[in-house]
Amino acid sequence: MGLELYLDLLSQPCRAVYIFAKKNGIPFQLRTVELLKGQHLSDAFVQVNPLKKVPALKDGDFILTESVAILLYLTHKYKVPEHWYPQDLQTRARVDEYLAWQHTTLRRNCLRALWHKVMLPNFLGEQVSPKTLEDTVAELDVTLQLLEDKFLQNKDFIVGPHISLADLVAITELMHPMGAGCQVFQSRPKLAAWRQRIEAAVGKDLFQEAHEVILKVKNTPPADPTIKQKLMPGVLAMIQ
Repeated sequence: MGLELYLDLLSQPCRAVYIFAKKNGIPFQLRTVELLKGQHLSDAFVQVNPLKKVPALKDGDFILTESVAILLYLTHKYKVPEHWYPQDLQTRARVDEYLAWQHTTLRRNCLRALWHKVMLPNFLGEQVSPKTLEDTVAELDVTLQLLEDKFLQNKDFIVGPHISLADLVAITELMHPMGAGCQVFQSRPKLAAWRQRIEAAVGKDLFQEAHEVILKVKNTPPADPTIKQKLMPGVLAMIQ
């Protein structure tokens, strides 16, 4: 059995892994794990990843979890262009710096904004107070300013003139209904131009394919009570 990737393109880390593998011609078998159906909680998937999260990678008998670790594994195993994870020590360190920073900042805040604004009221039928939503959006705005000022600055991409893993992870974090359609890019021309450069580097068709599911998530029908009961504890833990 060749490389298997367990993914749901609703998930930002999965989209980053999917785009990277497809863009670089890495052959893999897609194993879809539908998060909104609770398939990540199934006994079958727990055998792959006891953490009950996607993405997950299976390469023969080797299983790897966590999206950054998976991206780095693919970078090291396959012959991909050097700009994704540069050989220059300090440039590579800048990629590592962003990847270390984003987990508890941009990733967390984008996830909270998506669930507070869209998923909790539309999918799980849980209303979010105006104060909570206001605080969530304000926190995201602060993080976006850090992305611009600390990481992107006046460069074409986060670590210089070429796209890297840092850009791929960052842009997939911002591509959701609160970001792609309105506030994030319309109010921040620097980020909007950066997004266009990434889309051109990745390829428009692949970029749109990877983000189709998340951009239509507002149309997801409400969860039935059984699914809601199954998902709610994990959702609340994730967005605290």
